[in-house]
Amino acid sequence: MSSTRSPVTRSPASPRGQSSGEIRNIASVSSSLLPAFGTVMGEGTLKLKKLVIAPYDRRYRIWQTFLVILVVYSAWSSPFELAFKKAASGGLLPVDLLVDAFFAIDILLTFFVAYLDKTTYLLIDHHNKIAFRYVTHLGFPMDVASTIPFQPIYQFFNGKKQEGDIFGFLNLLRLWRLRRVSKFFSRLEKDIRFSYFWTRFCKLVCVTLFAVHSAGCFYYWLATHYHTAENTWIGSNVTSFQERSISLGYTYSMYWSVVTLTTVGYGDLHAHNTGEKVFAIFYMLFNIGLTAYLIGNMTNLVVHSVARTFAMRDAINETLRYARKNRLPEGIKEQMLAHSTLRFKTAELQQEEVVEDLPKAIRSSIARHLFHTTLQNTYLFKGVSEDFLVQLVSEIKAEYFPPKVDIVIQNEIPTDFYIIVSGAVEVVTYKNGTEQFLSKLESPELFGEIGVIFNTPQPVTVRSKRLSQVVRISHHHFKQLLQLFNTDGKIILSNFLQHLKGIEKEELQEIPLISELLSDLNSEEVSVNTEQNHEGLRQEGTRIRRVSGTFPTRIIIHGHHPHDKPNEGGIAGKLIHLPESVEGLLTTAEKKFGKRGSKILMADGSQWKDLGALQENDHLYIV
Repeated sequence: MSSTRSPVTRSPASPRGQSSGEIRNIASVSSSLLPAFGTVMGEGTLKLKKLVIAPYDRRYRIWQTFLVILVVYSAWSSPFELAFKKAASGGLLPVDLLVDAFFAIDILLTFFVAYLDKTTYLLIDHHNKIAFRYVTHLGFPMDVASTIPFQPIYQFFNGKKQEGDIFGFLNLLRLWRLRRVSKFFSRLEKDIRFSYFWTRFCKLVCVTLFAVHSAGCFYYWLATHYHTAENTWIGSNVTSFQERSISLGYTYSMYWSVVTLTTVGYGDLHAHNTGEKVFAIFYMLFNIGLTAYLIGNMTNLVVHSVARTFAMRDAINETLRYARKNRLPEGIKEQMLAHSTLRFKTAELQQEEVVEDLPKAIRSSIARHLFHTTLQNTYLFKGVSEDFLVQLVSEIKAEYFPPKVDIVIQNEIPTDFYIIVSGAVEVVTYKNGTEQFLSKLESPELFGEIGVIFNTPQPVTVRSKRLSQVVRISHHHFKQLLQLFNTDGKIILSNFLQHLKGIEKEELQEIPLISELLSDLNSEEVSVNTEQNHEGLRQEGTRIRRVSGTFPTRIIIHGHHPHDKPNEGGIAGKLIHLPESVEGLLTTAEKKFGKRGSKILMADGSQWKDLGALQENDHLYIV
C-alpha cells in the first residue's frame, strides 16, 4: 500500500525542513481536503516515501471499511458481555481475541500512514513525524487500552478466572472504536455515489439500535447485581432468571428498553428498587433528547425531499391568486401556470442555476460543450471565426419554454435574439385583431434577430409549439463582439442579407422595412464574394457604409427644405442606409423622390459637413 521513489533530495527553492516530495504533494491538496473524493487518489497518484501509506489510498480505505464492520461487533458485544458474563467467558471470547488482533494490526499501520499538516496543507511522509504525532495524541493510549484483552491475560498469568465485573467494564473501552463509525458515515454523506437520504437514515437507525441495546443490557446488569433477585424488574416476572437462558434475559431486556424508548410504558416490566428507578429516570431523560434528535433529522430529510414540491405548489397558488385578482385572460393565465410548472420540473437542467457559482472559465467551457455545435449550424454564424464563436458562446443563456408560450412579442423592444436548441416554435402576426400563422422554426434556426440587427421593434410574435430549449444572446454583447471582430461582422451581414432574400412573401409583407431594403439591395446587386471565403462584400453601384466596419447606419432623408412643412408636396421622409459617399447619398435621394438635389442640410437648416458624424435615425434634407 505504498509507492516508492528515489531518496529525498533538497531543492534550493524548497522551504527549510521540507522535502521536495512534500512540495510536490501540494498539487494534491485539493483532493486531500475532500474526503468524499479520496478514492480517486489511488496508488501511483502520490509520490511518498518507502513504506508510507497515503491516507486516501484505495486499499487503505478498504481496510478502514473492514474495521468498521468489526466496530459494529464490538459495539454490540461490549454491553452484552457486561450483562451476560457467561457469553464473555464462553463462545464470544475467541471472536473478541480475533477482533482485537485486527485492531492491533491497525495500530501498527497507523505509524506508516501519512497525514495532512493543517498549517502547510502538505502530506507529511516522515516516519518520525508520523510516529510522534500518533504517540502524543489521545487516540494512541485509547486505541491500545481498547485493544488489550485484559481477561485472557489475567487468566494466563494467574491460571484462574477472575470473579467480578472489572473485566466487563474494561471491555467497555472498546466503545472508543465507535468514532470510526462516525467518520465512516460522515464520509458516505459527502460521497455523491451514495444516496444522502438512505445514508442518513441508516445512521439514525444504528444510533437507535445501539441506544436500545446498551440500555437493555445495563438494566439487566442492575437486576443481576441486586441482593434480592425477586425485588428486581425481571425477577418479579421470571423466577431464577440468572439460571435461565441468555436469550430469555436478552429478550426481556430489549422489550423493556424498546417500550421505554417509545414512551409506550405498558407497566408489565417496571423498576422495583431505587437503583432501577434512578437508571430509568436518566434513561427516559436521555430518550427525550434522542427522540428529538431522530424526529428532527427525519423531518429534515423528508422536508428536503419534498421542499421543491411545496415550493412549486406555493408558486402555482400565488400565480392563480394574482391572475384572479387582476382578472387576467385565460390564455395569459395558462401561460403563467405552464411556465411555473416547467421551471420546477426542469430545475436540474437549468444551466444558469447549476453553474452560477462556478468560475467563468468553467462556465464558458460548459457552454461551449453544450451549444458550440448549435451556433455553428445556424445560418447567421456560418463561416465566422472560432474566436468569435468562443466569445459569443461564453455569454449565452439557456432557457426552457413549455408549449404555447410567447417568447417574442410583436412590437416589443428587442433586447435579445434566440437560437432553437430543441423543440419548435411558430411565427405569427396580428392583423386587424386576428392572429395569422406565418412559419414554423426548428433547431438550429434563429428568431428575433431581425429586430436586433435593425434595432426596430420586433415585427412578429414567436410562440413555442412544444417543449423547447433555446439559448438567448444579448443584443448588447452581440454588438460589442461585432465591433471587435470586423471581418466576422461582414460575414454575418452577408449571411443575414442572403437569409432575407429567402424569406417567404407572406412574411415579407408583414415587415415593410425588409421589403424596402431588399428592393434596394436588388437594385444595387449586393452579393457575397465566395472566392474570398466571405471576408468581404463585393457591391455594384452604391456601397453601403457600415458602422465600425460592420452594419449600415440608418438615416431618414427628406426631399424638401427643413423649414418647409414635412408633407409639403405629398413627399414624406424615407428611411435608408447611409451610403459610402456624398454622390451615393444624392443618387439614392433622386431614386426616392424623383428629383436631383444639390445641397444636403441638417434639421436646423445648417449645411451638412461630415458624413461620418451622422448617427442612427438622423434626418437629412436634400434640396
